[in-house]
Amino acid sequence: MSNYNVAVLGPIPRDHITTHHGEVIEKYGCATHTAIGLSRLLGDQGTVHVVSHVRKRDAQPISELLSSYGNINTSYITSDLDQGDVIQLKFIDQNNRQEKQTGFMNPILPEDVKELLHCDVFVCVPITDFEVPLETIKYIKENSKGIIIFDAHGPTNTLTIFGDRKIRFWIDRDMWLPYIDVLKMNLEESNCSWFEKEYDIEHLTHFDGEGRAHLPHLGKHVLNHGVKSLVVTLDSSGGVVYYKKDGQVHEEMVKSVKVDHVVDTTGCGDSFAGGLGFGLLEDETNYIRAAKYANALGAQRTQGRTFEVFKSREETDSILLQNYGSI
Repeated sequence: MSNYNVAVLGPIPRDHITTHHGEVIEKYGCATHTAIGLSRLLGDQGTVHVVSHVRKRDAQPISELLSSYGNINTSYITSDLDQGDVIQLKFIDQNNRQEKQTGFMNPILPEDVKELLHCDVFVCVPITDFEVPLETIKYIKENSKGIIIFDAHGPTNTLTIFGDRKIRFWIDRDMWLPYIDVLKMNLEESNCSWFEKEYDIEHLTHFDGEGRAHLPHLGKHVLNHGVKSLVVTLDSSGGVVYYKKDGQVHEEMVKSVKVDHVVDTTGCGDSFAGGLGFGLLEDETNYIRAAKYANALGAQRTQGRTFEVFKSREETDSILLQNYGSI
C-alpha cells in the first residue's frame, strides 16, 4: 500500500465572506481547502503536512479543525510570532469580489520545511506576494525530489497600506520559473504574468484580464524556462494545460466538472491546486489526469459552505468517469 507524503504551504486566513446572495460566512480558508481536499482523496494512502503561520488566537481552532482528519499533520503550523492572514471578501457576483486584508502572516522560510524534504509533492498556495518566497521554493527544489506545484495567485497579488488587495504584474517571473514544476493560475493571473517591455498609458488604465490570445505564448515561455506544465483555469469552461510532448509544446483543454448549483466559490483555486497534487502522485507526468482531479475538487468546493463537500477517492473517481469517460 502506498504511503504518500504531501506538503501544503500557504496561509490559513480567517475569512469573513459576504456571498453574492448577501449571506455572511466566517471560516478558515486557503490552505485548509487544499489540505482537506487532499486528505479526503488520500484516505489511508498517505499524509498531508500543512505548513503555515497563524495568529495565536487561531492556532487552537485551526488545529481542532484539521486534526479531525486523521491523515493531516498540523505540527508545522506555528504561531510563534502571532501573525496570520485576516481577509474580508465581498462577492459582487459569482466570480468577482472585493478584497481587504487586515492581518499578515510571516513568510514561510526554508527552515519551516527542512524536515519535509522527503515529501512527494509540495503544493504552494500563497494568496499574497510575501507568503511563500522564492528563497523557499529554491531551497525545496535544490534539496528535494518532490514535485513543486505553485499557484501564481501569490506573486500577482499585493497589498496597499490601507489593506486593499491589488493585482500586479509578476515582473520577476523568470527568476521563479526554473524552480517550479507545475505552475497554476487563473486567466486574470495569466495576464499579469505576460507583459510587454513598455506600455502606453491607455493600456495601463484599461487593464483587461480576460483576453486569451497570450496563453500559447505564455505556455511556450514558461515551459522553455524549466516549468514542466502550465495549467490555466477558465472558470466554468475548465482549464487549458500546456506541457511538452516529443519536444514540442502541447496544448489541451480539459473541460470542467459540471455542477447544477453553485453555493460558494471561495477556495476553488486552492482546492484545484490540491487536485493537481493528488493527480500527479501516481503518475508525475500525466498532467491531463491531474487536471481532471483538479477540476473535480474545484467543483466539489462550490457545493457548500463547509468542508463536507470534499469526497473520497472512490466517489471522486466515479465523478471523473461520468464526466470524462476515463480517469
